Amino acid sequence: MTWELPSNIALPVFAAIILVGIYLILKLAKNKTSKVSSLRLFIQINSVIAIFMGLILGPFDTPLWQPIGPSPRSLLVGASFLKNQFPDGFSVPALACYYSNGRTVTCALWQLQAYIFPYWNYSNGYNAIYSTSGLEKIGIVIALLIIASVILGRLFCGWLCPFGLYMDLLTRIRKTSRLRHLHFSKKTNAAIAQSRYIIIAVILILSVIFASYAIFGAQLIPGTTPTGPTGQSGNVGTLDEPFCLVCPMRPLCILIESVLGEMKWSYISKIATGPLWITGFYITSINVAVLVVVTILALAYRRFWCRICPLGGLTALFSTFTPFKQIAMTRLNKNEQKCTKCGVCKRVCPTQSTMMYEKKGGNVTESRCILCARCVEECPYEGALTIRVAGKTMMKSRNWLEQE
Repeated sequence: MTWELPSNIALPVFAAIILVGIYLILKLAKNKTSKVSSLRLFIQINSVIAIFMGLILGPFDTPLWQPIGPSPRSLLVGASFLKNQFPDGFSVPALACYYSNGRTVTCALWQLQAYIFPYWNYSNGYNAIYSTSGLEKIGIVIALLIIASVILGRLFCGWLCPFGLYMDLLTRIRKTSRLRHLHFSKKTNAAIAQSRYIIIAVILILSVIFASYAIFGAQLIPGTTPTGPTGQSGNVGTLDEPFCLVCPMRPLCILIESVLGEMKWSYISKIATGPLWITGFYITSINVAVLVVVTILALAYRRFWCRICPLGGLTALFSTFTPFKQIAMTRLNKNEQKCTKCGVCKRVCPTQSTMMYEKKGGNVTESRCILCARCVEECPYEGALTIRVAGKTMMKSRNWLEQE
């Protein structure tokens, strides 16, 4: 099976398919309370195919490592724009595993960890050549995250994130099975949202501890002294990028790519040596177990992972907290005069966000809001809720109670 088209044909054809699809959904969808959801699903699927799985953006047949298969790609977008300063792909606030999507776009969490340990001050890594220090690379990652978050905010989570699509598909499976979803209490949901920042802190602290020799000249954990030209460490190779060991997206993405023939299972399934080796280096017993648990919880609680996702937390930090909230370009706004406090918006929110219900009016975007537009879609009052980008209304609630 092949998904590849010549590069001069693939992008125009794919762009035409997307435009036609969007037009047909907007014009032909009859149900006013599901039109936006259908559009969002269409965009999610196509963004995964085009960007995160590298099936449209090439070049193809240029494997980074021959044993692993055609993916990761070796289209060094970052290197093309920033020369050798940033060859691992543009940082995006969406959970997409580096090993699968290649170097067109890259999960920012992977970069933040890797640039601390093991590539703090090493010029080579994963067939990439860095001309900058770890601190400079981290600065670039954070700068790109801030820019993306200020422009689109958690729209990345609601409309583009591959794992967000997985969460939504699980919700559709539950609905098809006619099972009711569960709710966390308000207090519990708030605590779960705060856990994102605890996870971020743990990730960064562990990475700094592993990189203590490179950063401070003192090894805190035996076996973390980098050796060789690529900076790989001797005894903790499987502890590089600690979050990746538990990230549920990593095994999901790699398993899908293996089924599609984009990655060679014979290589991926090899047992790695060192701690946490069970199952393999790319897919560990831990991240598979986390994927299973998250899948079960997501069937019960809508968008469960998005409530604790550290990458979503970073995006929220740079778009819904001061001073970034004041300059954020994508916002959920509420018209106080048109709101009747019916509570529909609060009931349909997949992450149990409540600010659009509780706050009187104005910008009601909060850190839990993934800008999926379900509240806007379901709100039965004309213009009570709107999503605005750069001050322009892109979507607004409609009075779907009126008969046409």
